[in-house]
Amino acid sequence: MPHFKTAIVVGASSGIGEALVRQLAKDGVVVAALARRVGELERIKADLGAAGAQVRIYPHDVTDFGSVPGTFDRVKADLGEVDLVIYNAGVMPTVAESEYNFQKDHEMISVNLLGAMAWLNPAAAYMEARRSGTLVGVSSVAGDRGRRGNPGYHTSKAALTTYLEALRNRLTRYGVTVVTVKPGPVTTPMTQGLGKLPLIIPAAEAAAGILAHARAGSVEGYVPFAWWPIMSVIQQVPSWIFRRTNI
Repeated sequence: MPHFKTAIVVGASSGIGEALVRQLAKDGVVVAALARRVGELERIKADLGAAGAQVRIYPHDVTDFGSVPGTFDRVKADLGEVDLVIYNAGVMPTVAESEYNFQKDHEMISVNLLGAMAWLNPAAAYMEARRSGTLVGVSSVAGDRGRRGNPGYHTSKAALTTYLEALRNRLTRYGVTVVTVKPGPVTTPMTQGLGKLPLIIPAAEAAAGILAHARAGSVEGYVPFAWWPIMSVIQQVPSWIFRRTNI
């Protein structure tokens, strides 16, 4: 089981990302927290710093793909080494039943998938050369089937899951662990206003589950575990039946 001394959390200003930063910092990990909202990052740093935790903040827009290599190098130099990188940034705008909105789709692909690739590619190269490290991508149960509610979101998470699998197949031989975590609904600003959601859990519980999978070096893990048997069944439902349901 790996022991993390340093970590980068991308998408760290609220919800699961904030909970990840708080739990890692309280465990004594030096955390680099990245997000667009500077005020929220400063709030988290001040709160944790008062308790003696080491959190370093970096304002960053994950869709500014060209800035990622330089930002990663700067964070790496500040930390001295990077043991763990978690890509948690994600968006899920509301999509109406008969809405086909490319602007929303483009935003979801840019943040949920391309931002992950922009960050995890240089992190992967660094860890391959170092012959150690852990990469974590926060995917979703939403990527396991193409539900009708939000095609762009489901596509972004399915593609992220496949990308992480490919990274894992490439990097395992070099001693690098790549973990795919698939939370179900989580109580965060992103899920506000969506009504009653199944098996919804607090952000702190989701973060604890993600870190448990990271430390265990899981190939793929659901959070909470109850989603594993549920999605195992849903994945086996034939398409002609699935398209007539609303699951």
